Amino acid sequence: MTVTVIGCDGSALAPAAAAALAGASVVAGARRHLAAVSVSPAAECIVIQHLDTALDAICAARGPAAVLASGDPGFFGIVRALRARGVTPAVIPAVSSVALGFARLGVDWADALVLSAHGRDLRPVLAAALAHPKTAILTGPPEAATGQLRSELLSAGRTVYVAERLGTPDEQVHDLTEDPAAEVRDPHVLIALDPAAGPSPARWLAGHQGAPPGWALPETDFEYRDSMITKAEVRALVLARLGPGPGRTVWDVGAGSGSVAVECARFGAWAVAVDSDERQCARIRRNAAAHGVLLQVVAGRAPGACADLPAPDAVFAGGGDDDALAGAVKAGQPSRVVVTLASVDRVRGVCELLTGFGYEAGGTQLQASRLAGLPGGSLRLAAANPVFVIWADQPAPAGAAAAEGRPAGTVTGS
Repeated sequence: MTVTVIGCDGSALAPAAAAALAGASVVAGARRHLAAVSVSPAAECIVIQHLDTALDAICAARGPAAVLASGDPGFFGIVRALRARGVTPAVIPAVSSVALGFARLGVDWADALVLSAHGRDLRPVLAAALAHPKTAILTGPPEAATGQLRSELLSAGRTVYVAERLGTPDEQVHDLTEDPAAEVRDPHVLIALDPAAGPSPARWLAGHQGAPPGWALPETDFEYRDSMITKAEVRALVLARLGPGPGRTVWDVGAGSGSVAVECARFGAWAVAVDSDERQCARIRRNAAAHGVLLQVVAGRAPGACADLPAPDAVFAGGGDDDALAGAVKAGQPSRVVVTLASVDRVRGVCELLTGFGYEAGGTQLQASRLAGLPGGSLRLAAANPVFVIWADQPAPAGAAAAEGRPAGTVTGS
């Protein structure tokens, strides 16, 4: 059996694609794709509505099969699904909808983050889109998904375009910033741009740039008040436990200078910094701007300030009391919580609070001594104040915990 996947972008089929289509005994595709080409009367036509059912029919074909798909079918397309079935198809791609969309806007896109919300959980898609200044989002039914994405992006101050039916006679590109309620027709791609972002520098790696070249930055890289900043040595462990990255949402509660939120954003996470002090909130915004990252700053106290925030994957609490911590955990229900404490008196209470919510808690005490100069060029160790770092994760399913011989909701140390 041979399967040829043919990309469609509204232009005439290439000779190789036309030949594969003419010789196919089975032709599969969406209704609009089947209607746009000439199919032999002898060929069986399969309308792709439910992917698994269509794949069953394609794989059962006794003769050559042709599959019609939008744009580049190797880019978030059906090629992956066919290969998962053990089929290595011949692929004749067309121009992808993402490339066409940016071309219609006259915008370069080597620095764009390309996301797919088609039949997927919207939370990581939205988190990645909010944290990146230039994104393209492939969408699909249900319509509510597109509505939620454009609403959240517009609320965050992004300029949002929708490129509809690209490559067809009724192709259109709308600026949803000017007309937020405009009807959106399938198929389409959303393109979101940060209007404050300047021209992107030349680059060698497309999309997100990965981990920053350095993290656990020195305190001098941030504006902060008095000593209200998570020290670099502590921040290194906190970041390791939070696990920030594209598609993840992190709350920094009692954020202070926002150093942890800013560093999470540098990894590509959507960071939300919450602090009750308006002056601290202003500092966080300045620190974010100084490091060229996008994040959300909320003035208020947990849990009230957390009511309408996107659900977090992780919560960090470097400031505030146990009531604020409990409120944030209850409001966000994250899979991971990290807390830093200067007072030994609070350690037991915080661990009990977290295990009371059903988490498995652990922790360590960090005490760093930094090199400092002495007269004559000698060095000494200048001790920093010890800090307790507590972390907690949602427990494994009961069966898995029992298999390890421990109950869910326990405390471990390191």
